[in-house]
Amino acid sequence: MYKKPPEIKPDWLKVKGNSGKANIEVMNMLQALNLHTVCEEAGCPNCGECFSKKTATFMVLGRNCTRNCTFCTVSKGMPTSIDKNEPIHIAQAVKELGLKHVVITSVTRDDLPDGGAQHFANIIYAIKNEFEQNTPIIEVLIPDFKGNFDALKTVINAKPNIINHNVETIPRLYPTVRPMAIYERSLELLRRVKETDAKITTKSGIMVGLGEGFEEVLKVLEDLRGVKCDILTIGQYLAPSKLHHPVVEYINPLVFAEYKRQGEEMGFKYVASGPLVRSSYMAGKAYEEIFKTTT
Repeated sequence: MYKKPPEIKPDWLKVKGNSGKANIEVMNMLQALNLHTVCEEAGCPNCGECFSKKTATFMVLGRNCTRNCTFCTVSKGMPTSIDKNEPIHIAQAVKELGLKHVVITSVTRDDLPDGGAQHFANIIYAIKNEFEQNTPIIEVLIPDFKGNFDALKTVINAKPNIINHNVETIPRLYPTVRPMAIYERSLELLRRVKETDAKITTKSGIMVGLGEGFEEVLKVLEDLRGVKCDILTIGQYLAPSKLHHPVVEYINPLVFAEYKRQGEEMGFKYVASGPLVRSSYMAGKAYEEIFKTTT
């Protein structure tokens, strides 16, 4: 369907594979608790590094997504029933791994009336209940809930530390990259989080290399700052297969550095911008840096 990438993958995108004793321990634990990670489902290039450090980003609400985004390798198809034990199992895994910062994301579940918002809230409550003290920082990477503000408030009221929602790409590419999403709806979600509870840190991310222009990326950054988004991530898009949206360009690290500089000038509290940056990669570092500057 799509053409091959325009050039051989550059050296700066080469990473170590997912191997080692710690990796095996993490995968065995996840399997025993019937848990999934976006690290594996989405083919994250940092999977080996994160698993070796006994960290993971949990993916909830099943493995099948109801959307048809052309950049994503997560399975599409008939959604599965919700595992009611998942919140408890995730809380157990967080404690066993000794996580100080936990990230929870999900497939998009447009088949559910609330898009899975209550399930997110149940997981947040379960993690908080598991720890008598030193509760880890809880970050949720949520779908847009089809603009259902009541669903969003369900997550907000559970009081995670960070609510992340990725805009993913520039508005011009939405019809081909995110055909079932709406750019303005994603911005509205982030705006409403801040308006409802200003203490919650907001976060969003964008991929580059899909065919966007430099100025178009800067406009997205301006839009995100316009809704008071705190944390920004920018990373290189890598096509999961020949059937997915093609890589149009491998962005030079110097361009990523310039995006970071411009984002910081716009007022983002933290910008992670680089070829291998992903939404959840080193998520704890961003929150720690913000915390240091506000205490």
